[in-house]
Amino acid sequence: MPELPEVEVTRRSLAEVITGARIEAVRLGKPLRWPLGCAPSILVGQHMVALRRRGKYLLIDLDKGLLLLHLGMSGSLRFIRDQAPPGVHDHVDLVTSKGVLRLHDPRRFGALVYAANEDDAVAQKLLGGLGMEPLSETFTEAALLAGLKASRAPVKQVLLAGRLVVGVGNIYASEALFLAGIRPTVAGNLIGPIRARRLHAAIKTVLARAVELGGSTLRDFSNADGMAGHFQHEANVYGRAGAPCHRCGRAVQMIRQGQRSSYFCPGCQRP
Repeated sequence: MPELPEVEVTRRSLAEVITGARIEAVRLGKPLRWPLGCAPSILVGQHMVALRRRGKYLLIDLDKGLLLLHLGMSGSLRFIRDQAPPGVHDHVDLVTSKGVLRLHDPRRFGALVYAANEDDAVAQKLLGGLGMEPLSETFTEAALLAGLKASRAPVKQVLLAGRLVVGVGNIYASEALFLAGIRPTVAGNLIGPIRARRLHAAIKTVLARAVELGGSTLRDFSNADGMAGHFQHEANVYGRAGAPCHRCGRAVQMIRQGQRSSYFCPGCQRP
């Protein structure tokens, strides 16, 4: 599932290309997770003013209104200059003056949703409950510690929920907890200032490195230029159950938490 690094990589690969493009036509394929929320004709003639990100949502600012785009479980965006015909899993085409912005989504959990603005009820339903942006100045050690202290849930679950901090998906939560030396089963409220400080730094380090490496490609993610991500090749624990820890040599373990796989080193990560 594309997480914050993959969405940010997508944004960076598209922002300069689509800014200023005029929407000339809209093609919708099979239904996605949520309906567009407006007649496609409302979008025709509008310009894409800017491309932003909030959590795992891409926000396309228009002359009038806003498009919220989510990649779902298997989605990816392409910008196609030659207007090649859509394939069976291509479900949205925004035909613009610069080329075609195409959403490819085999599992159809992605979505493109129109809202009048970011304060609109439609947008707030999707964005209103999101936590801090981990690569922004709002994500502080103090705020992370306060959020952890307010929860008795396992720290891995707190990170994945997205209400405290957004975009720290399964891979990146496992890797950040390894760098911080914290076992994924530790209750949030048992993490003190020192370990919270290490976790804060680890989250920022892991996500920044993932963005630098183009995200993670476990199945079919690629950026708007068709390039795969490479962070998974640097993983310390994720996907390495039974393999020796790079740091201490003990076997990496895998457990199930909330129907997700959690990987950790029993030697380097304290309970």
